Amino acid sequence: MTPITFTQPEPAAPFRSIASVLNTYRERHPDKIALFDLDQDKGIDWGQLHEMANRVANWLAARGIAKGDRVGLLSDEGLEKMIVWMGVWRLGATVCPLNVEINESHIRELLASIAPKLTFVHEALDAAALTGGVDCEIVRFGSCWTPDLADDAGSDEFFHQIMATGATPEVTSENGPNDVSCIFCTSGTTSRPKCVVYNYLAYWLNGLNTIDFLGLTAEDRTLEYRSFGWNSAQVLSLGPWIVTGLSMYIARRFSRSRFFDWIKAHEITFAAGVPTVINMLLNEPAGMTADDIPSLRLMTCSTAPLSPEQWKRFEEMYGVTLLQLYGMSEAGWICGNRHYRRRMGTVGPPARHQEFAIVDSDGKPCPAGVEGEVEIGGPQTCIATITPEGEWQDEANRRMRTGDLAVMDEDGFVTVTGRTKDLIIRGGVNIAPLEIDNVLMENPRIAEAAAVGVPDPIYGEEVVCYVVPKPGETLKEDDVLQHCKGKLPPFKAPKHAYMVDALPKSDRGKVRRDDLKILWAKEHSAG
Repeated sequence: MTPITFTQPEPAAPFRSIASVLNTYRERHPDKIALFDLDQDKGIDWGQLHEMANRVANWLAARGIAKGDRVGLLSDEGLEKMIVWMGVWRLGATVCPLNVEINESHIRELLASIAPKLTFVHEALDAAALTGGVDCEIVRFGSCWTPDLADDAGSDEFFHQIMATGATPEVTSENGPNDVSCIFCTSGTTSRPKCVVYNYLAYWLNGLNTIDFLGLTAEDRTLEYRSFGWNSAQVLSLGPWIVTGLSMYIARRFSRSRFFDWIKAHEITFAAGVPTVINMLLNEPAGMTADDIPSLRLMTCSTAPLSPEQWKRFEEMYGVTLLQLYGMSEAGWICGNRHYRRRMGTVGPPARHQEFAIVDSDGKPCPAGVEGEVEIGGPQTCIATITPEGEWQDEANRRMRTGDLAVMDEDGFVTVTGRTKDLIIRGGVNIAPLEIDNVLMENPRIAEAAAVGVPDPIYGEEVVCYVVPKPGETLKEDDVLQHCKGKLPPFKAPKHAYMVDALPKSDRGKVRRDDLKILWAKEHSAG
């Protein structure tokens, strides 16, 4: 077998602890906004964040929490959640920010397998339902922080109480690069998800990769509206915020009606994006142009592939540069188009610190132009995972297969062609459904589409597709089939097209092709 060797490049910025980061930005620009909560219309500057993180760290230390201990964090997105998060990291402890939108029983099971010493639960949530039976201290907190918040001996609210805890002297503990930083869960709505374990170095390197992709500096103002319980928001927004000291604006979720108002009011320079949001803005145009939002220079699209047609239409409609990126929970960033080097229809070249390869079934590297499975490794990937059954698995210093199929061109740009489990095998020939999806999305009357393989008595599997027409459009099956006929060879062209109101998706916005296969089976079952 041909060996795969990599040489890790030197980081563009040397690793710093959270204590060092907070001290640096407190001294460099104490009055600059660090975090701004768009839903609450309030923010915290770097001087105040330094103080509050130290108060939280001191409060935790007085409670018996030490460096390396695990601290659960259950909350929707908000300023107070991030203050608590920074306090946990300032101590050098491990934050466990489970996404509260997943099944309550799953959260209890995940907490039990993580075994936190203490868990913070926002007062808006049902703590008993989320933590019942979990053996740890539960601390409630609310959304009451303001710059003039004072100690209130008569209140048991967390933020009033920690104002009685000094910001000095600072705790002496702080994190190192190899200390465990975060335990979070992958997406999962119907079955219990697995958890992923990162160290602090992985976040630093992923932050550097984001900066390489986007060209972010301390002067940027970024917008994130996704859960920080997901790795995607952590490496896209939290990572570069830590590395550069920029200003980050957060919202509980995406709002089409408020999105451009946020950008204009706060002069946002970069906004996160996912295919669902891109499609929403394409299918229901907001009537905005680059002249209306001059500060916004970049948006990204990650989590699921974006077709070249969607990419082109978005840039033409809004005049904003869009960059397709590619990552996964266990690996952080895998590939990304750069602000200085990009190619539509691809996910860009491999990330700078990712040990990336496309390999065949025998694990041998594939040459340019040959499809294979993506394999990754290196210091920016996770150090462990926790299976849905609660078993810890060591992932450090191990290369892992992603389950993604891809091909790299002669210039180093990577195109993700599908998932190994989603391949359609028709008459012994492998067909990537993403190729068909992209052709379908070239039809201006189609909002979303997905191809799947269904049982066929002759070929084993046959290609069909599910299509969501754009608002106000009426599509017939023959319209879709004729569109594909001239753009795909006969063996790849869908044989049937089914119109649906929406495609089934995970909470990360990924199409659930297995659900479409189940739908097809139900509709075509005998009797």
